[in-house]
Amino acid sequence: MKRSILTGLLSVVAAQALMVSTVLGAGTLRIGMTLSDIPLTTGQTDQGGEGQRFVGFTLYDSLVEWDLSASDKPSVLVPGLAKSWAVDAADKTKWIFKLRENVKFHDGSAFDAAAVVWNLDKLLKNDAPQFDPRQSAQGKSRIPAVASYKVIDPLTVEISTKTPDATLPYQLAWILLSSPANWEKLGKSWDAVAQKPSGTGPWKMENGFKPRERAELTANKTYWDTARVPKLDKLVLVPLPEANARVAALRSGEVDWIEAPAPDAAASLKSAGFVISTNAYPHNWTWHFSRVEGSPWNDIRVRKAANLAVDREGEKELLGGMMIPATGFFPPGHQWFGNPTFKLTRDVEAAKKLMAEAGYGPGKRMQTTVLISPSGSGQMIPLPMNEYIQQNLSEIGIDIKFEVADWNTVINIWRAGAKDPSAKGVTAMNYSYFIQDPFTGFIRHLQCDLAPPAGTNWGYYCDKDMDALFEKVRNTFDAADQDKVLQKVHEKYVDEALFLMVTHDVNARALSKQVKGFVQPQNWFLDFSQVTIQ
Repeated sequence: MKRSILTGLLSVVAAQALMVSTVLGAGTLRIGMTLSDIPLTTGQTDQGGEGQRFVGFTLYDSLVEWDLSASDKPSVLVPGLAKSWAVDAADKTKWIFKLRENVKFHDGSAFDAAAVVWNLDKLLKNDAPQFDPRQSAQGKSRIPAVASYKVIDPLTVEISTKTPDATLPYQLAWILLSSPANWEKLGKSWDAVAQKPSGTGPWKMENGFKPRERAELTANKTYWDTARVPKLDKLVLVPLPEANARVAALRSGEVDWIEAPAPDAAASLKSAGFVISTNAYPHNWTWHFSRVEGSPWNDIRVRKAANLAVDREGEKELLGGMMIPATGFFPPGHQWFGNPTFKLTRDVEAAKKLMAEAGYGPGKRMQTTVLISPSGSGQMIPLPMNEYIQQNLSEIGIDIKFEVADWNTVINIWRAGAKDPSAKGVTAMNYSYFIQDPFTGFIRHLQCDLAPPAGTNWGYYCDKDMDALFEKVRNTFDAADQDKVLQKVHEKYVDEALFLMVTHDVNARALSKQVKGFVQPQNWFLDFSQVTIQ
């Protein structure tokens, strides 16, 4: 196993753990994130699902949220700042959202329908005074269905979609609502808001943050949902992008909790009394292929060959067993899995045969470049994992070079698209995907008209049959019937090898034995309200 890329990182980041103060009050939980910096704090977070996990759903709420209270069943949508919602029976492009009464932002101002419209404007209307390009870059692509919106009364909002779209509640679950009054008070400056944000969430940020070092959140003891008022006093977030540095920080007592521990450290951490917490959750770890003109991945034989070459069991061993080998884009047993005919087994000879049919051989090896990150939200342990795939593909005549960029840069390139100069001509990118709803799980990746800048169809894939399936998903409002359509979508994903499908994470994290009350849901996000330190 090659470790050359890791070597230079260790010395740079290992000292970061020492920045965390060990003299903190009782009831303080310190978390070592995989991120290299504090996520955007103004509302819509950056840095992927982990940014949303630690700075999004702590400081803020959305109209529609996820039930994060159970570990033994998939999460479902539940009321958030909207206590109910319904689509108009006569016009399925119109939705009515009834809002909660007596909800306050952290600055004391009232949450109401006008605040919802103001927040949608900050993402969608370039000429709005509060429009924020950074937040818009994170949030606009999450709600492509939204056509218009208006206040009906102080506690009622109407949102209209461009066409009937049953996935709207899932889309809105990403949209976090910040205080208009706070923005006004701070001179209409999002830079000022970053250091003094105001949401309605269960945690507050009262003392700003130190870039690349730490952010300290305090409990919102007047949170509107009394069942989720935090039991802890403080939550301290520490960026530690390198896995071994996170493990060192946990062992030394600098932090109490780390995301994605180094797999080879799991056994020794357990023997030392730390808890390794895992659970299946809606995640996949893929290479997203570029389908622009000239990409070698336009040939289905090459895509299938690459999928047949990957040693997923070897990856599982590399990760200390902390993964689920991919048998599709979604994990085995998922309600949307269906019955794909292409089997993701390791078959090097079949892969070589497909490569020969595609015109490759000993005298003509395929050479291309893939964009990867050294760490990041959901990326697991990307450098050794990608190096292992590099070796697998070499066996069948595919020579891979890597373009390495930090996770936030990778996200920006993903949003910009494979044709953008920032992609530097790469023909695939390693990206871990949040797949717990129809839109973010399927539609946003491959719908024709969601190619950048309209959306995040990074590779510019376009297929009329896939678009027809997506349209059927949007127009199927019965959940059971929608599941059947989504199964057809997944079968097409797998049978046409539209991604390099490698693994599903089990969301491993390591906790001090003093951490109590944590429930790890089958979800990307977490609820820290019941967690205590004893």
